[in-house]
Amino acid sequence: MQKARIYQIFYSEQTRRNLDAGFIPLNNSNRRPDWCEYWPIRNYLIDEPLDSDTYYGFLSPKFRSKTGLMAADVHQFLNDSADAAPDIVTFSPFFDAAALFPNIFLQGADSHSEVWPAFVESARLLVPGIDLDTLVMDSTNTVFCNYFLAKPPFWRHWLSKAERIFQIAEQSNTPFAQALNQTTNHSSGPTAVKVFVIERLLSLILATEPQWRVKSFNPMCLPLNYPGADRIGEQLIMLDALKMAAVATGRSEYMQVFASLKTRTVK
Repeated sequence: MQKARIYQIFYSEQTRRNLDAGFIPLNNSNRRPDWCEYWPIRNYLIDEPLDSDTYYGFLSPKFRSKTGLMAADVHQFLNDSADAAPDIVTFSPFFDAAALFPNIFLQGADSHSEVWPAFVESARLLVPGIDLDTLVMDSTNTVFCNYFLAKPPFWRHWLSKAERIFQIAEQSNTPFAQALNQTTNHSSGPTAVKVFVIERLLSLILATEPQWRVKSFNPMCLPLNYPGADRIGEQLIMLDALKMAAVATGRSEYMQVFASLKTRTVK
């Protein structure tokens, strides 16, 4: 059995009642709602001692509705992944949202163009020289909603990068900070752009730091994001495969075919 402490965050009595009993409740009520889940994750990683042999995870109250998975499924997959000795284990839904765009940042900006400046500045801060217009991600390194488990070395690395965004946003005295603190419409209500930056941090790390060992629950088995996406399953797989080939070979022709196929697929 793999050692794991998997928390599920709640922020009200209603969300607490809906938690999966197989996860550990983590209270985020009456605290910094502007940071959403990052606030309790940050506090835990800073305040609590971490066991080097244990996987830690911090899942939102919507984990089951977004993935269809229960705590037993998560623990079972973690145990089944033991031989691979991963640093990170992911449970990302929305395979369609990942497949249809070159990367997770362009995906986010497709619906909310106002987030793009903060995305660009955040990526440049954390990965100098990166160009989000040309960065290619695929299903092996795209993770939505912070749905992942990791051992302490990765969590410390992740936190060090997240804190750079946090400190800038908290100072709130630069155009970059203002872009991070700007709110955008979301299904759960107005949400600060910095929340969407933090939710994409894992994907940015995985796409630019290949040294981390990752084991992913098959995202094609999890719920999709866009209405009607289930009708284009084969095209989604081809789009994802083209991105994998582009990254593996560095050949631009794969992304040219990707763009052509996407145009024919999305009408």
